Parts: sequence; C-alpha cells; structure tokens
Amino acid sequence: MKGDPMAGLFISFEGVDGVGKTTQATRLREHALSLGFEVVVTREPGGTPLGKALRQLLLHGVPEGAADIAPRAEALIFAADRAQHVAEKIRPALERGTVVITDRYLDSS
Repeated sequence: MKGDPMAGLFISFEGVDGVGKTTQATRLREHALSLGFEVVVTREPGGTPLGKALRQLLLHGVPEGAADIAPRAEALIFAADRAQHVAEKIRPALERGTVVITDRYLDSS
C-alpha cells in the first residue's frame, strides 16, 4: 500500500567491527534480489551525503587540531545522521515496498 511506512521490510545487522555485518548484508542482498525484491543496502553512519561528512568527522575528528568531540556532541552527531538517513533513504524506500538492509542502526547507539 503506497504511503504505508510498513510496506517494505527493514533489516539491520548489528555488532562490533569485524564480525561480518557487511558480508551478511551483501549475502542477504543477493538472495533478496534473486527472489525478485527491490533492495537498498545502506549503513550508519554514512548512508547519505550528509552522513558521509558526519562519518568523516566522527572517524577523523575536527580539522586543524581542535579538541576532541565531547561525548554528548558525538551522540548528537549520530542522531543527526540517523534523522537524515531515515528521511532521505530509509523511509522513502520502505514506502516503495523495498527491502532495506542496513549495516548498523539503533542497537549500535
């Protein structure tokens, strides 16, 4: 049903670095495509252009030797990335009836 945010299927892979989230997401994507589903694979942080910029900030800090990002500010950066990610990529895909597979989501917060 168009406009129904539950029309698609949302699957997130959670876990620490190096446990195979990306590998499993890729395998699931291939399987879902073989069954005829439309599939979007994405990640957090970094699933949108804004998210990519925020990811760089989180991974490499503020340029020019500024102070480390405060923990609360870091959490808010992750929240900003998620809000953009849902608005720009996840919700529109689900409304189209797409299978959305993401490498990290809420549990990683």
